[in-house]
Amino acid sequence: MSANNRSGTTAEEAGKSGGLKKVVAASMVGTVVEWYEFFLYATAASLIFGKFFFPNSDTALDGIIAAFVTYAVGFVARPLGGIFFGQVGDKLGRKHTLQVTIIMVGAATFLMGCLPGFNVIGYAAPALLVILRFIQGFALGGEWGGAVLLVAEHSPNKSRGFWSSWPQAAVPIGNLLATAVLLTMSAVLSNAAFESWGWRVAFWLSAVVVVIGYYIRTHVSEAPIFVEAREKAEKDQAQSYGVFEVVKKYPRGILGAMGLRFAENIIYYIIVSFSIVYLSQVHDYNTSSLLFALLVAHVIHFLVIPQVGRLSDRLGRKKVYLSGAVLSATWAFFAFPMFDTQNAVIIVAAITIGLCFHALMYAGQPAIMAEMFPTRMRYSGVSLGYQVTSIFAGSLAPIIATAILQETGSWVGVALYIVGACIITGIAVVTLRETAGVGLRDVDTADAERHGLTTTQEAGR
Repeated sequence: MSANNRSGTTAEEAGKSGGLKKVVAASMVGTVVEWYEFFLYATAASLIFGKFFFPNSDTALDGIIAAFVTYAVGFVARPLGGIFFGQVGDKLGRKHTLQVTIIMVGAATFLMGCLPGFNVIGYAAPALLVILRFIQGFALGGEWGGAVLLVAEHSPNKSRGFWSSWPQAAVPIGNLLATAVLLTMSAVLSNAAFESWGWRVAFWLSAVVVVIGYYIRTHVSEAPIFVEAREKAEKDQAQSYGVFEVVKKYPRGILGAMGLRFAENIIYYIIVSFSIVYLSQVHDYNTSSLLFALLVAHVIHFLVIPQVGRLSDRLGRKKVYLSGAVLSATWAFFAFPMFDTQNAVIIVAAITIGLCFHALMYAGQPAIMAEMFPTRMRYSGVSLGYQVTSIFAGSLAPIIATAILQETGSWVGVALYIVGACIITGIAVVTLRETAGVGLRDVDTADAERHGLTTTQEAGR
């Protein structure tokens, strides 16, 4: 009996029978949980943590920068988690790896909500925050690759862009939930109560969603192509999988993935994190109004991502991605003047347009990156390319943007920073080959031929 039959259905049959939809739902729920927790920290860093954990800062912006530095710790931890869980995921499977990561992120986030502030335990407070942030980032480093590959490896070749974009759409849902909880707490509580204990409730709620996400992920099955590759590797007693193998055999693929990720990661965190800083510090804009603007934008972002994924199947990965990089380079030049109007509708429009530009890059990432690497090292390859970039892209973006604003008092430097990032990503897109519609087994066969393997050993030595 073939690996496909033992595993249930082929990718094409899964798409017809509804099995693929179950895989998509399971991946999305877990991703919603993990990104709810991760983005909760981003919003809290913008609104709360600067004063709560770093009250001795000279200015409000200094405290926010310090909070964003602890935020960046999670990004530094992500590639380490990507390396570790990528190796585990390529050897043992996507499903069990994802079960571990969701528990780790949930535990770290819950404990963040229990931390006393600087005024209670002094420097131990930010130290503990950094440790928990590291654990959170380490786990998330293994989350993204497993979640998107679980879907991508189940998906039909002709619609992989659409199906694998759904875990990406779960990210704005997670952000939406985090924003909604914070918005509710800030609306029903006084500012003093919200800053004292109200923000903690959002972190404690992670325990509920973690249990739900973990339960659903227990019902996910591995993709037939992965089961087949693992069985071949075990039969041949091969060790040619994982991080070291992908760095050795596919360095260009890793660099290409990093280039794709660079501008996308930067523009996103400028929109969802630095925009809050700009509006609250430059214009003293109301916190609840800021959160509501993000709430509306996240809903639209969620609706747009799967449609962009479908578009990447029809028009090709490169055209859609390049259009996102070009449009994103223009965003700041009209968005910040829109922010300066302090008009709620215009502010919502500016944030929403930015996230739509971002979706043109973000939606197609899982399909593009999955098509870059063979099955035997795909988890490691996509995790490494995706997560390493976050160290010098998304983790630094709010810090750099806030520092530019502090030094110049203007948004123009921030806009030029975004343009530079988009140029780098644009070059990366142009140098890639088009992979829309390619079969993942064809990628495995090409890998076997390229490295002198027989087609029956393509997932092995």
